[in-house]
Amino acid sequence: MPLPYVLLSAAVSLDGYLDDTGPERLLLSGPADFDRVDGVRASADAILVGAGTIRSDNPRLLVGSAERRAARRAAGRPEYPLKVAVTGSGDLDPAARFWHTGGDKLVCTTDQGAVRAARLLGNTADVVPFGPVLDWRALLEHLHDVRGVRRLMVEGGGTVHTQLLRQGLADELQLALAPLFVGDPAAPRLFGPGPYQGGRLRLLETRRIEDVVLMRYAPTAPGSGPDATAADRHWLRTACELAALCPPSRTAFSVGAVVVAADGTELARGHSREGGDPVVHAEEAALAKTDPADPRLSGATVYSSLEPCARRASRPAPCAELILRAGVRRVVTAWREPDTFVEAADGTGVLTAAGARVVVLPELEELAKAPNAHLPG
Repeated sequence: MPLPYVLLSAAVSLDGYLDDTGPERLLLSGPADFDRVDGVRASADAILVGAGTIRSDNPRLLVGSAERRAARRAAGRPEYPLKVAVTGSGDLDPAARFWHTGGDKLVCTTDQGAVRAARLLGNTADVVPFGPVLDWRALLEHLHDVRGVRRLMVEGGGTVHTQLLRQGLADELQLALAPLFVGDPAAPRLFGPGPYQGGRLRLLETRRIEDVVLMRYAPTAPGSGPDATAADRHWLRTACELAALCPPSRTAFSVGAVVVAADGTELARGHSREGGDPVVHAEEAALAKTDPADPRLSGATVYSSLEPCARRASRPAPCAELILRAGVRRVVTAWREPDTFVEAADGTGVLTAAGARVVVLPELEELAKAPNAHLPG
């Protein structure tokens, strides 16, 4: 199911702390960075925090700029983003500023927590349970499908950031690094221990803001199971964009493909009719650039804007077979092949019969179809 774009936002000390243990909140950045955060809030459809952050910081989480609020209204959006609180227990302070400022409020909780939250808050906020243990993917699907959230800003705390990153659900991390140390092991840290997705994150931007440095990162490591991660969506979007590079044809699809190792390293990319070859397919072009002996291929993912072909007249081996020969056992695609040129094409069936996993992301289907709009059907 489609998910919102999830942006994690935090300010930390040089030694990775969100706050100290003093009675007042530690201000890690200054006016210019606070204004930047206000702009990010204004761009979001919803702002999410954990119940611990509401208890410790008592935030309002508003868009402070009157100009930005006016721009939201002019665009037909609510003056303030939806405010979302996440709690397992439902233990929420009904007097907190979070509930009495801004626009609509939503509590996402467990089955047990919903009873307590509804009793404490009354009609102050909508309360939605997501199972005996809070299911983050179901929560994000609800925000997207029911609440219309396309861009979600997450402002903490550390437990929430950790869970979203560890589950591969964060599309971007915006980290403001403050030039000071906390040094107190009892203080809250940004990320907790435990297994994270492997590989290096992709650096999107660095920017100096007064004495603070903003760093923006995105995950790159593919998923390993049937559920797509944020990195899977990024790489498949890249494959769809590669399809736009294809020389147009009336007799073949325009397709893009990327081969990515388990640690997020791009091994190769290609697109249909690349290099002047009128019949080369995208997956074929990409795999031809890899070393067949590369041990990373067995753990790699092939991202293809169109389902890999199961039959073709122009070459002896279809792309599904080439993928299997390369040792790749995971494929992510946006669009199942229609009957335009081959009836009952079923590359997915060929791949899954051989033990490969195929993940389809229909939310990117229109992007995959765009370079093929001139074709019949």
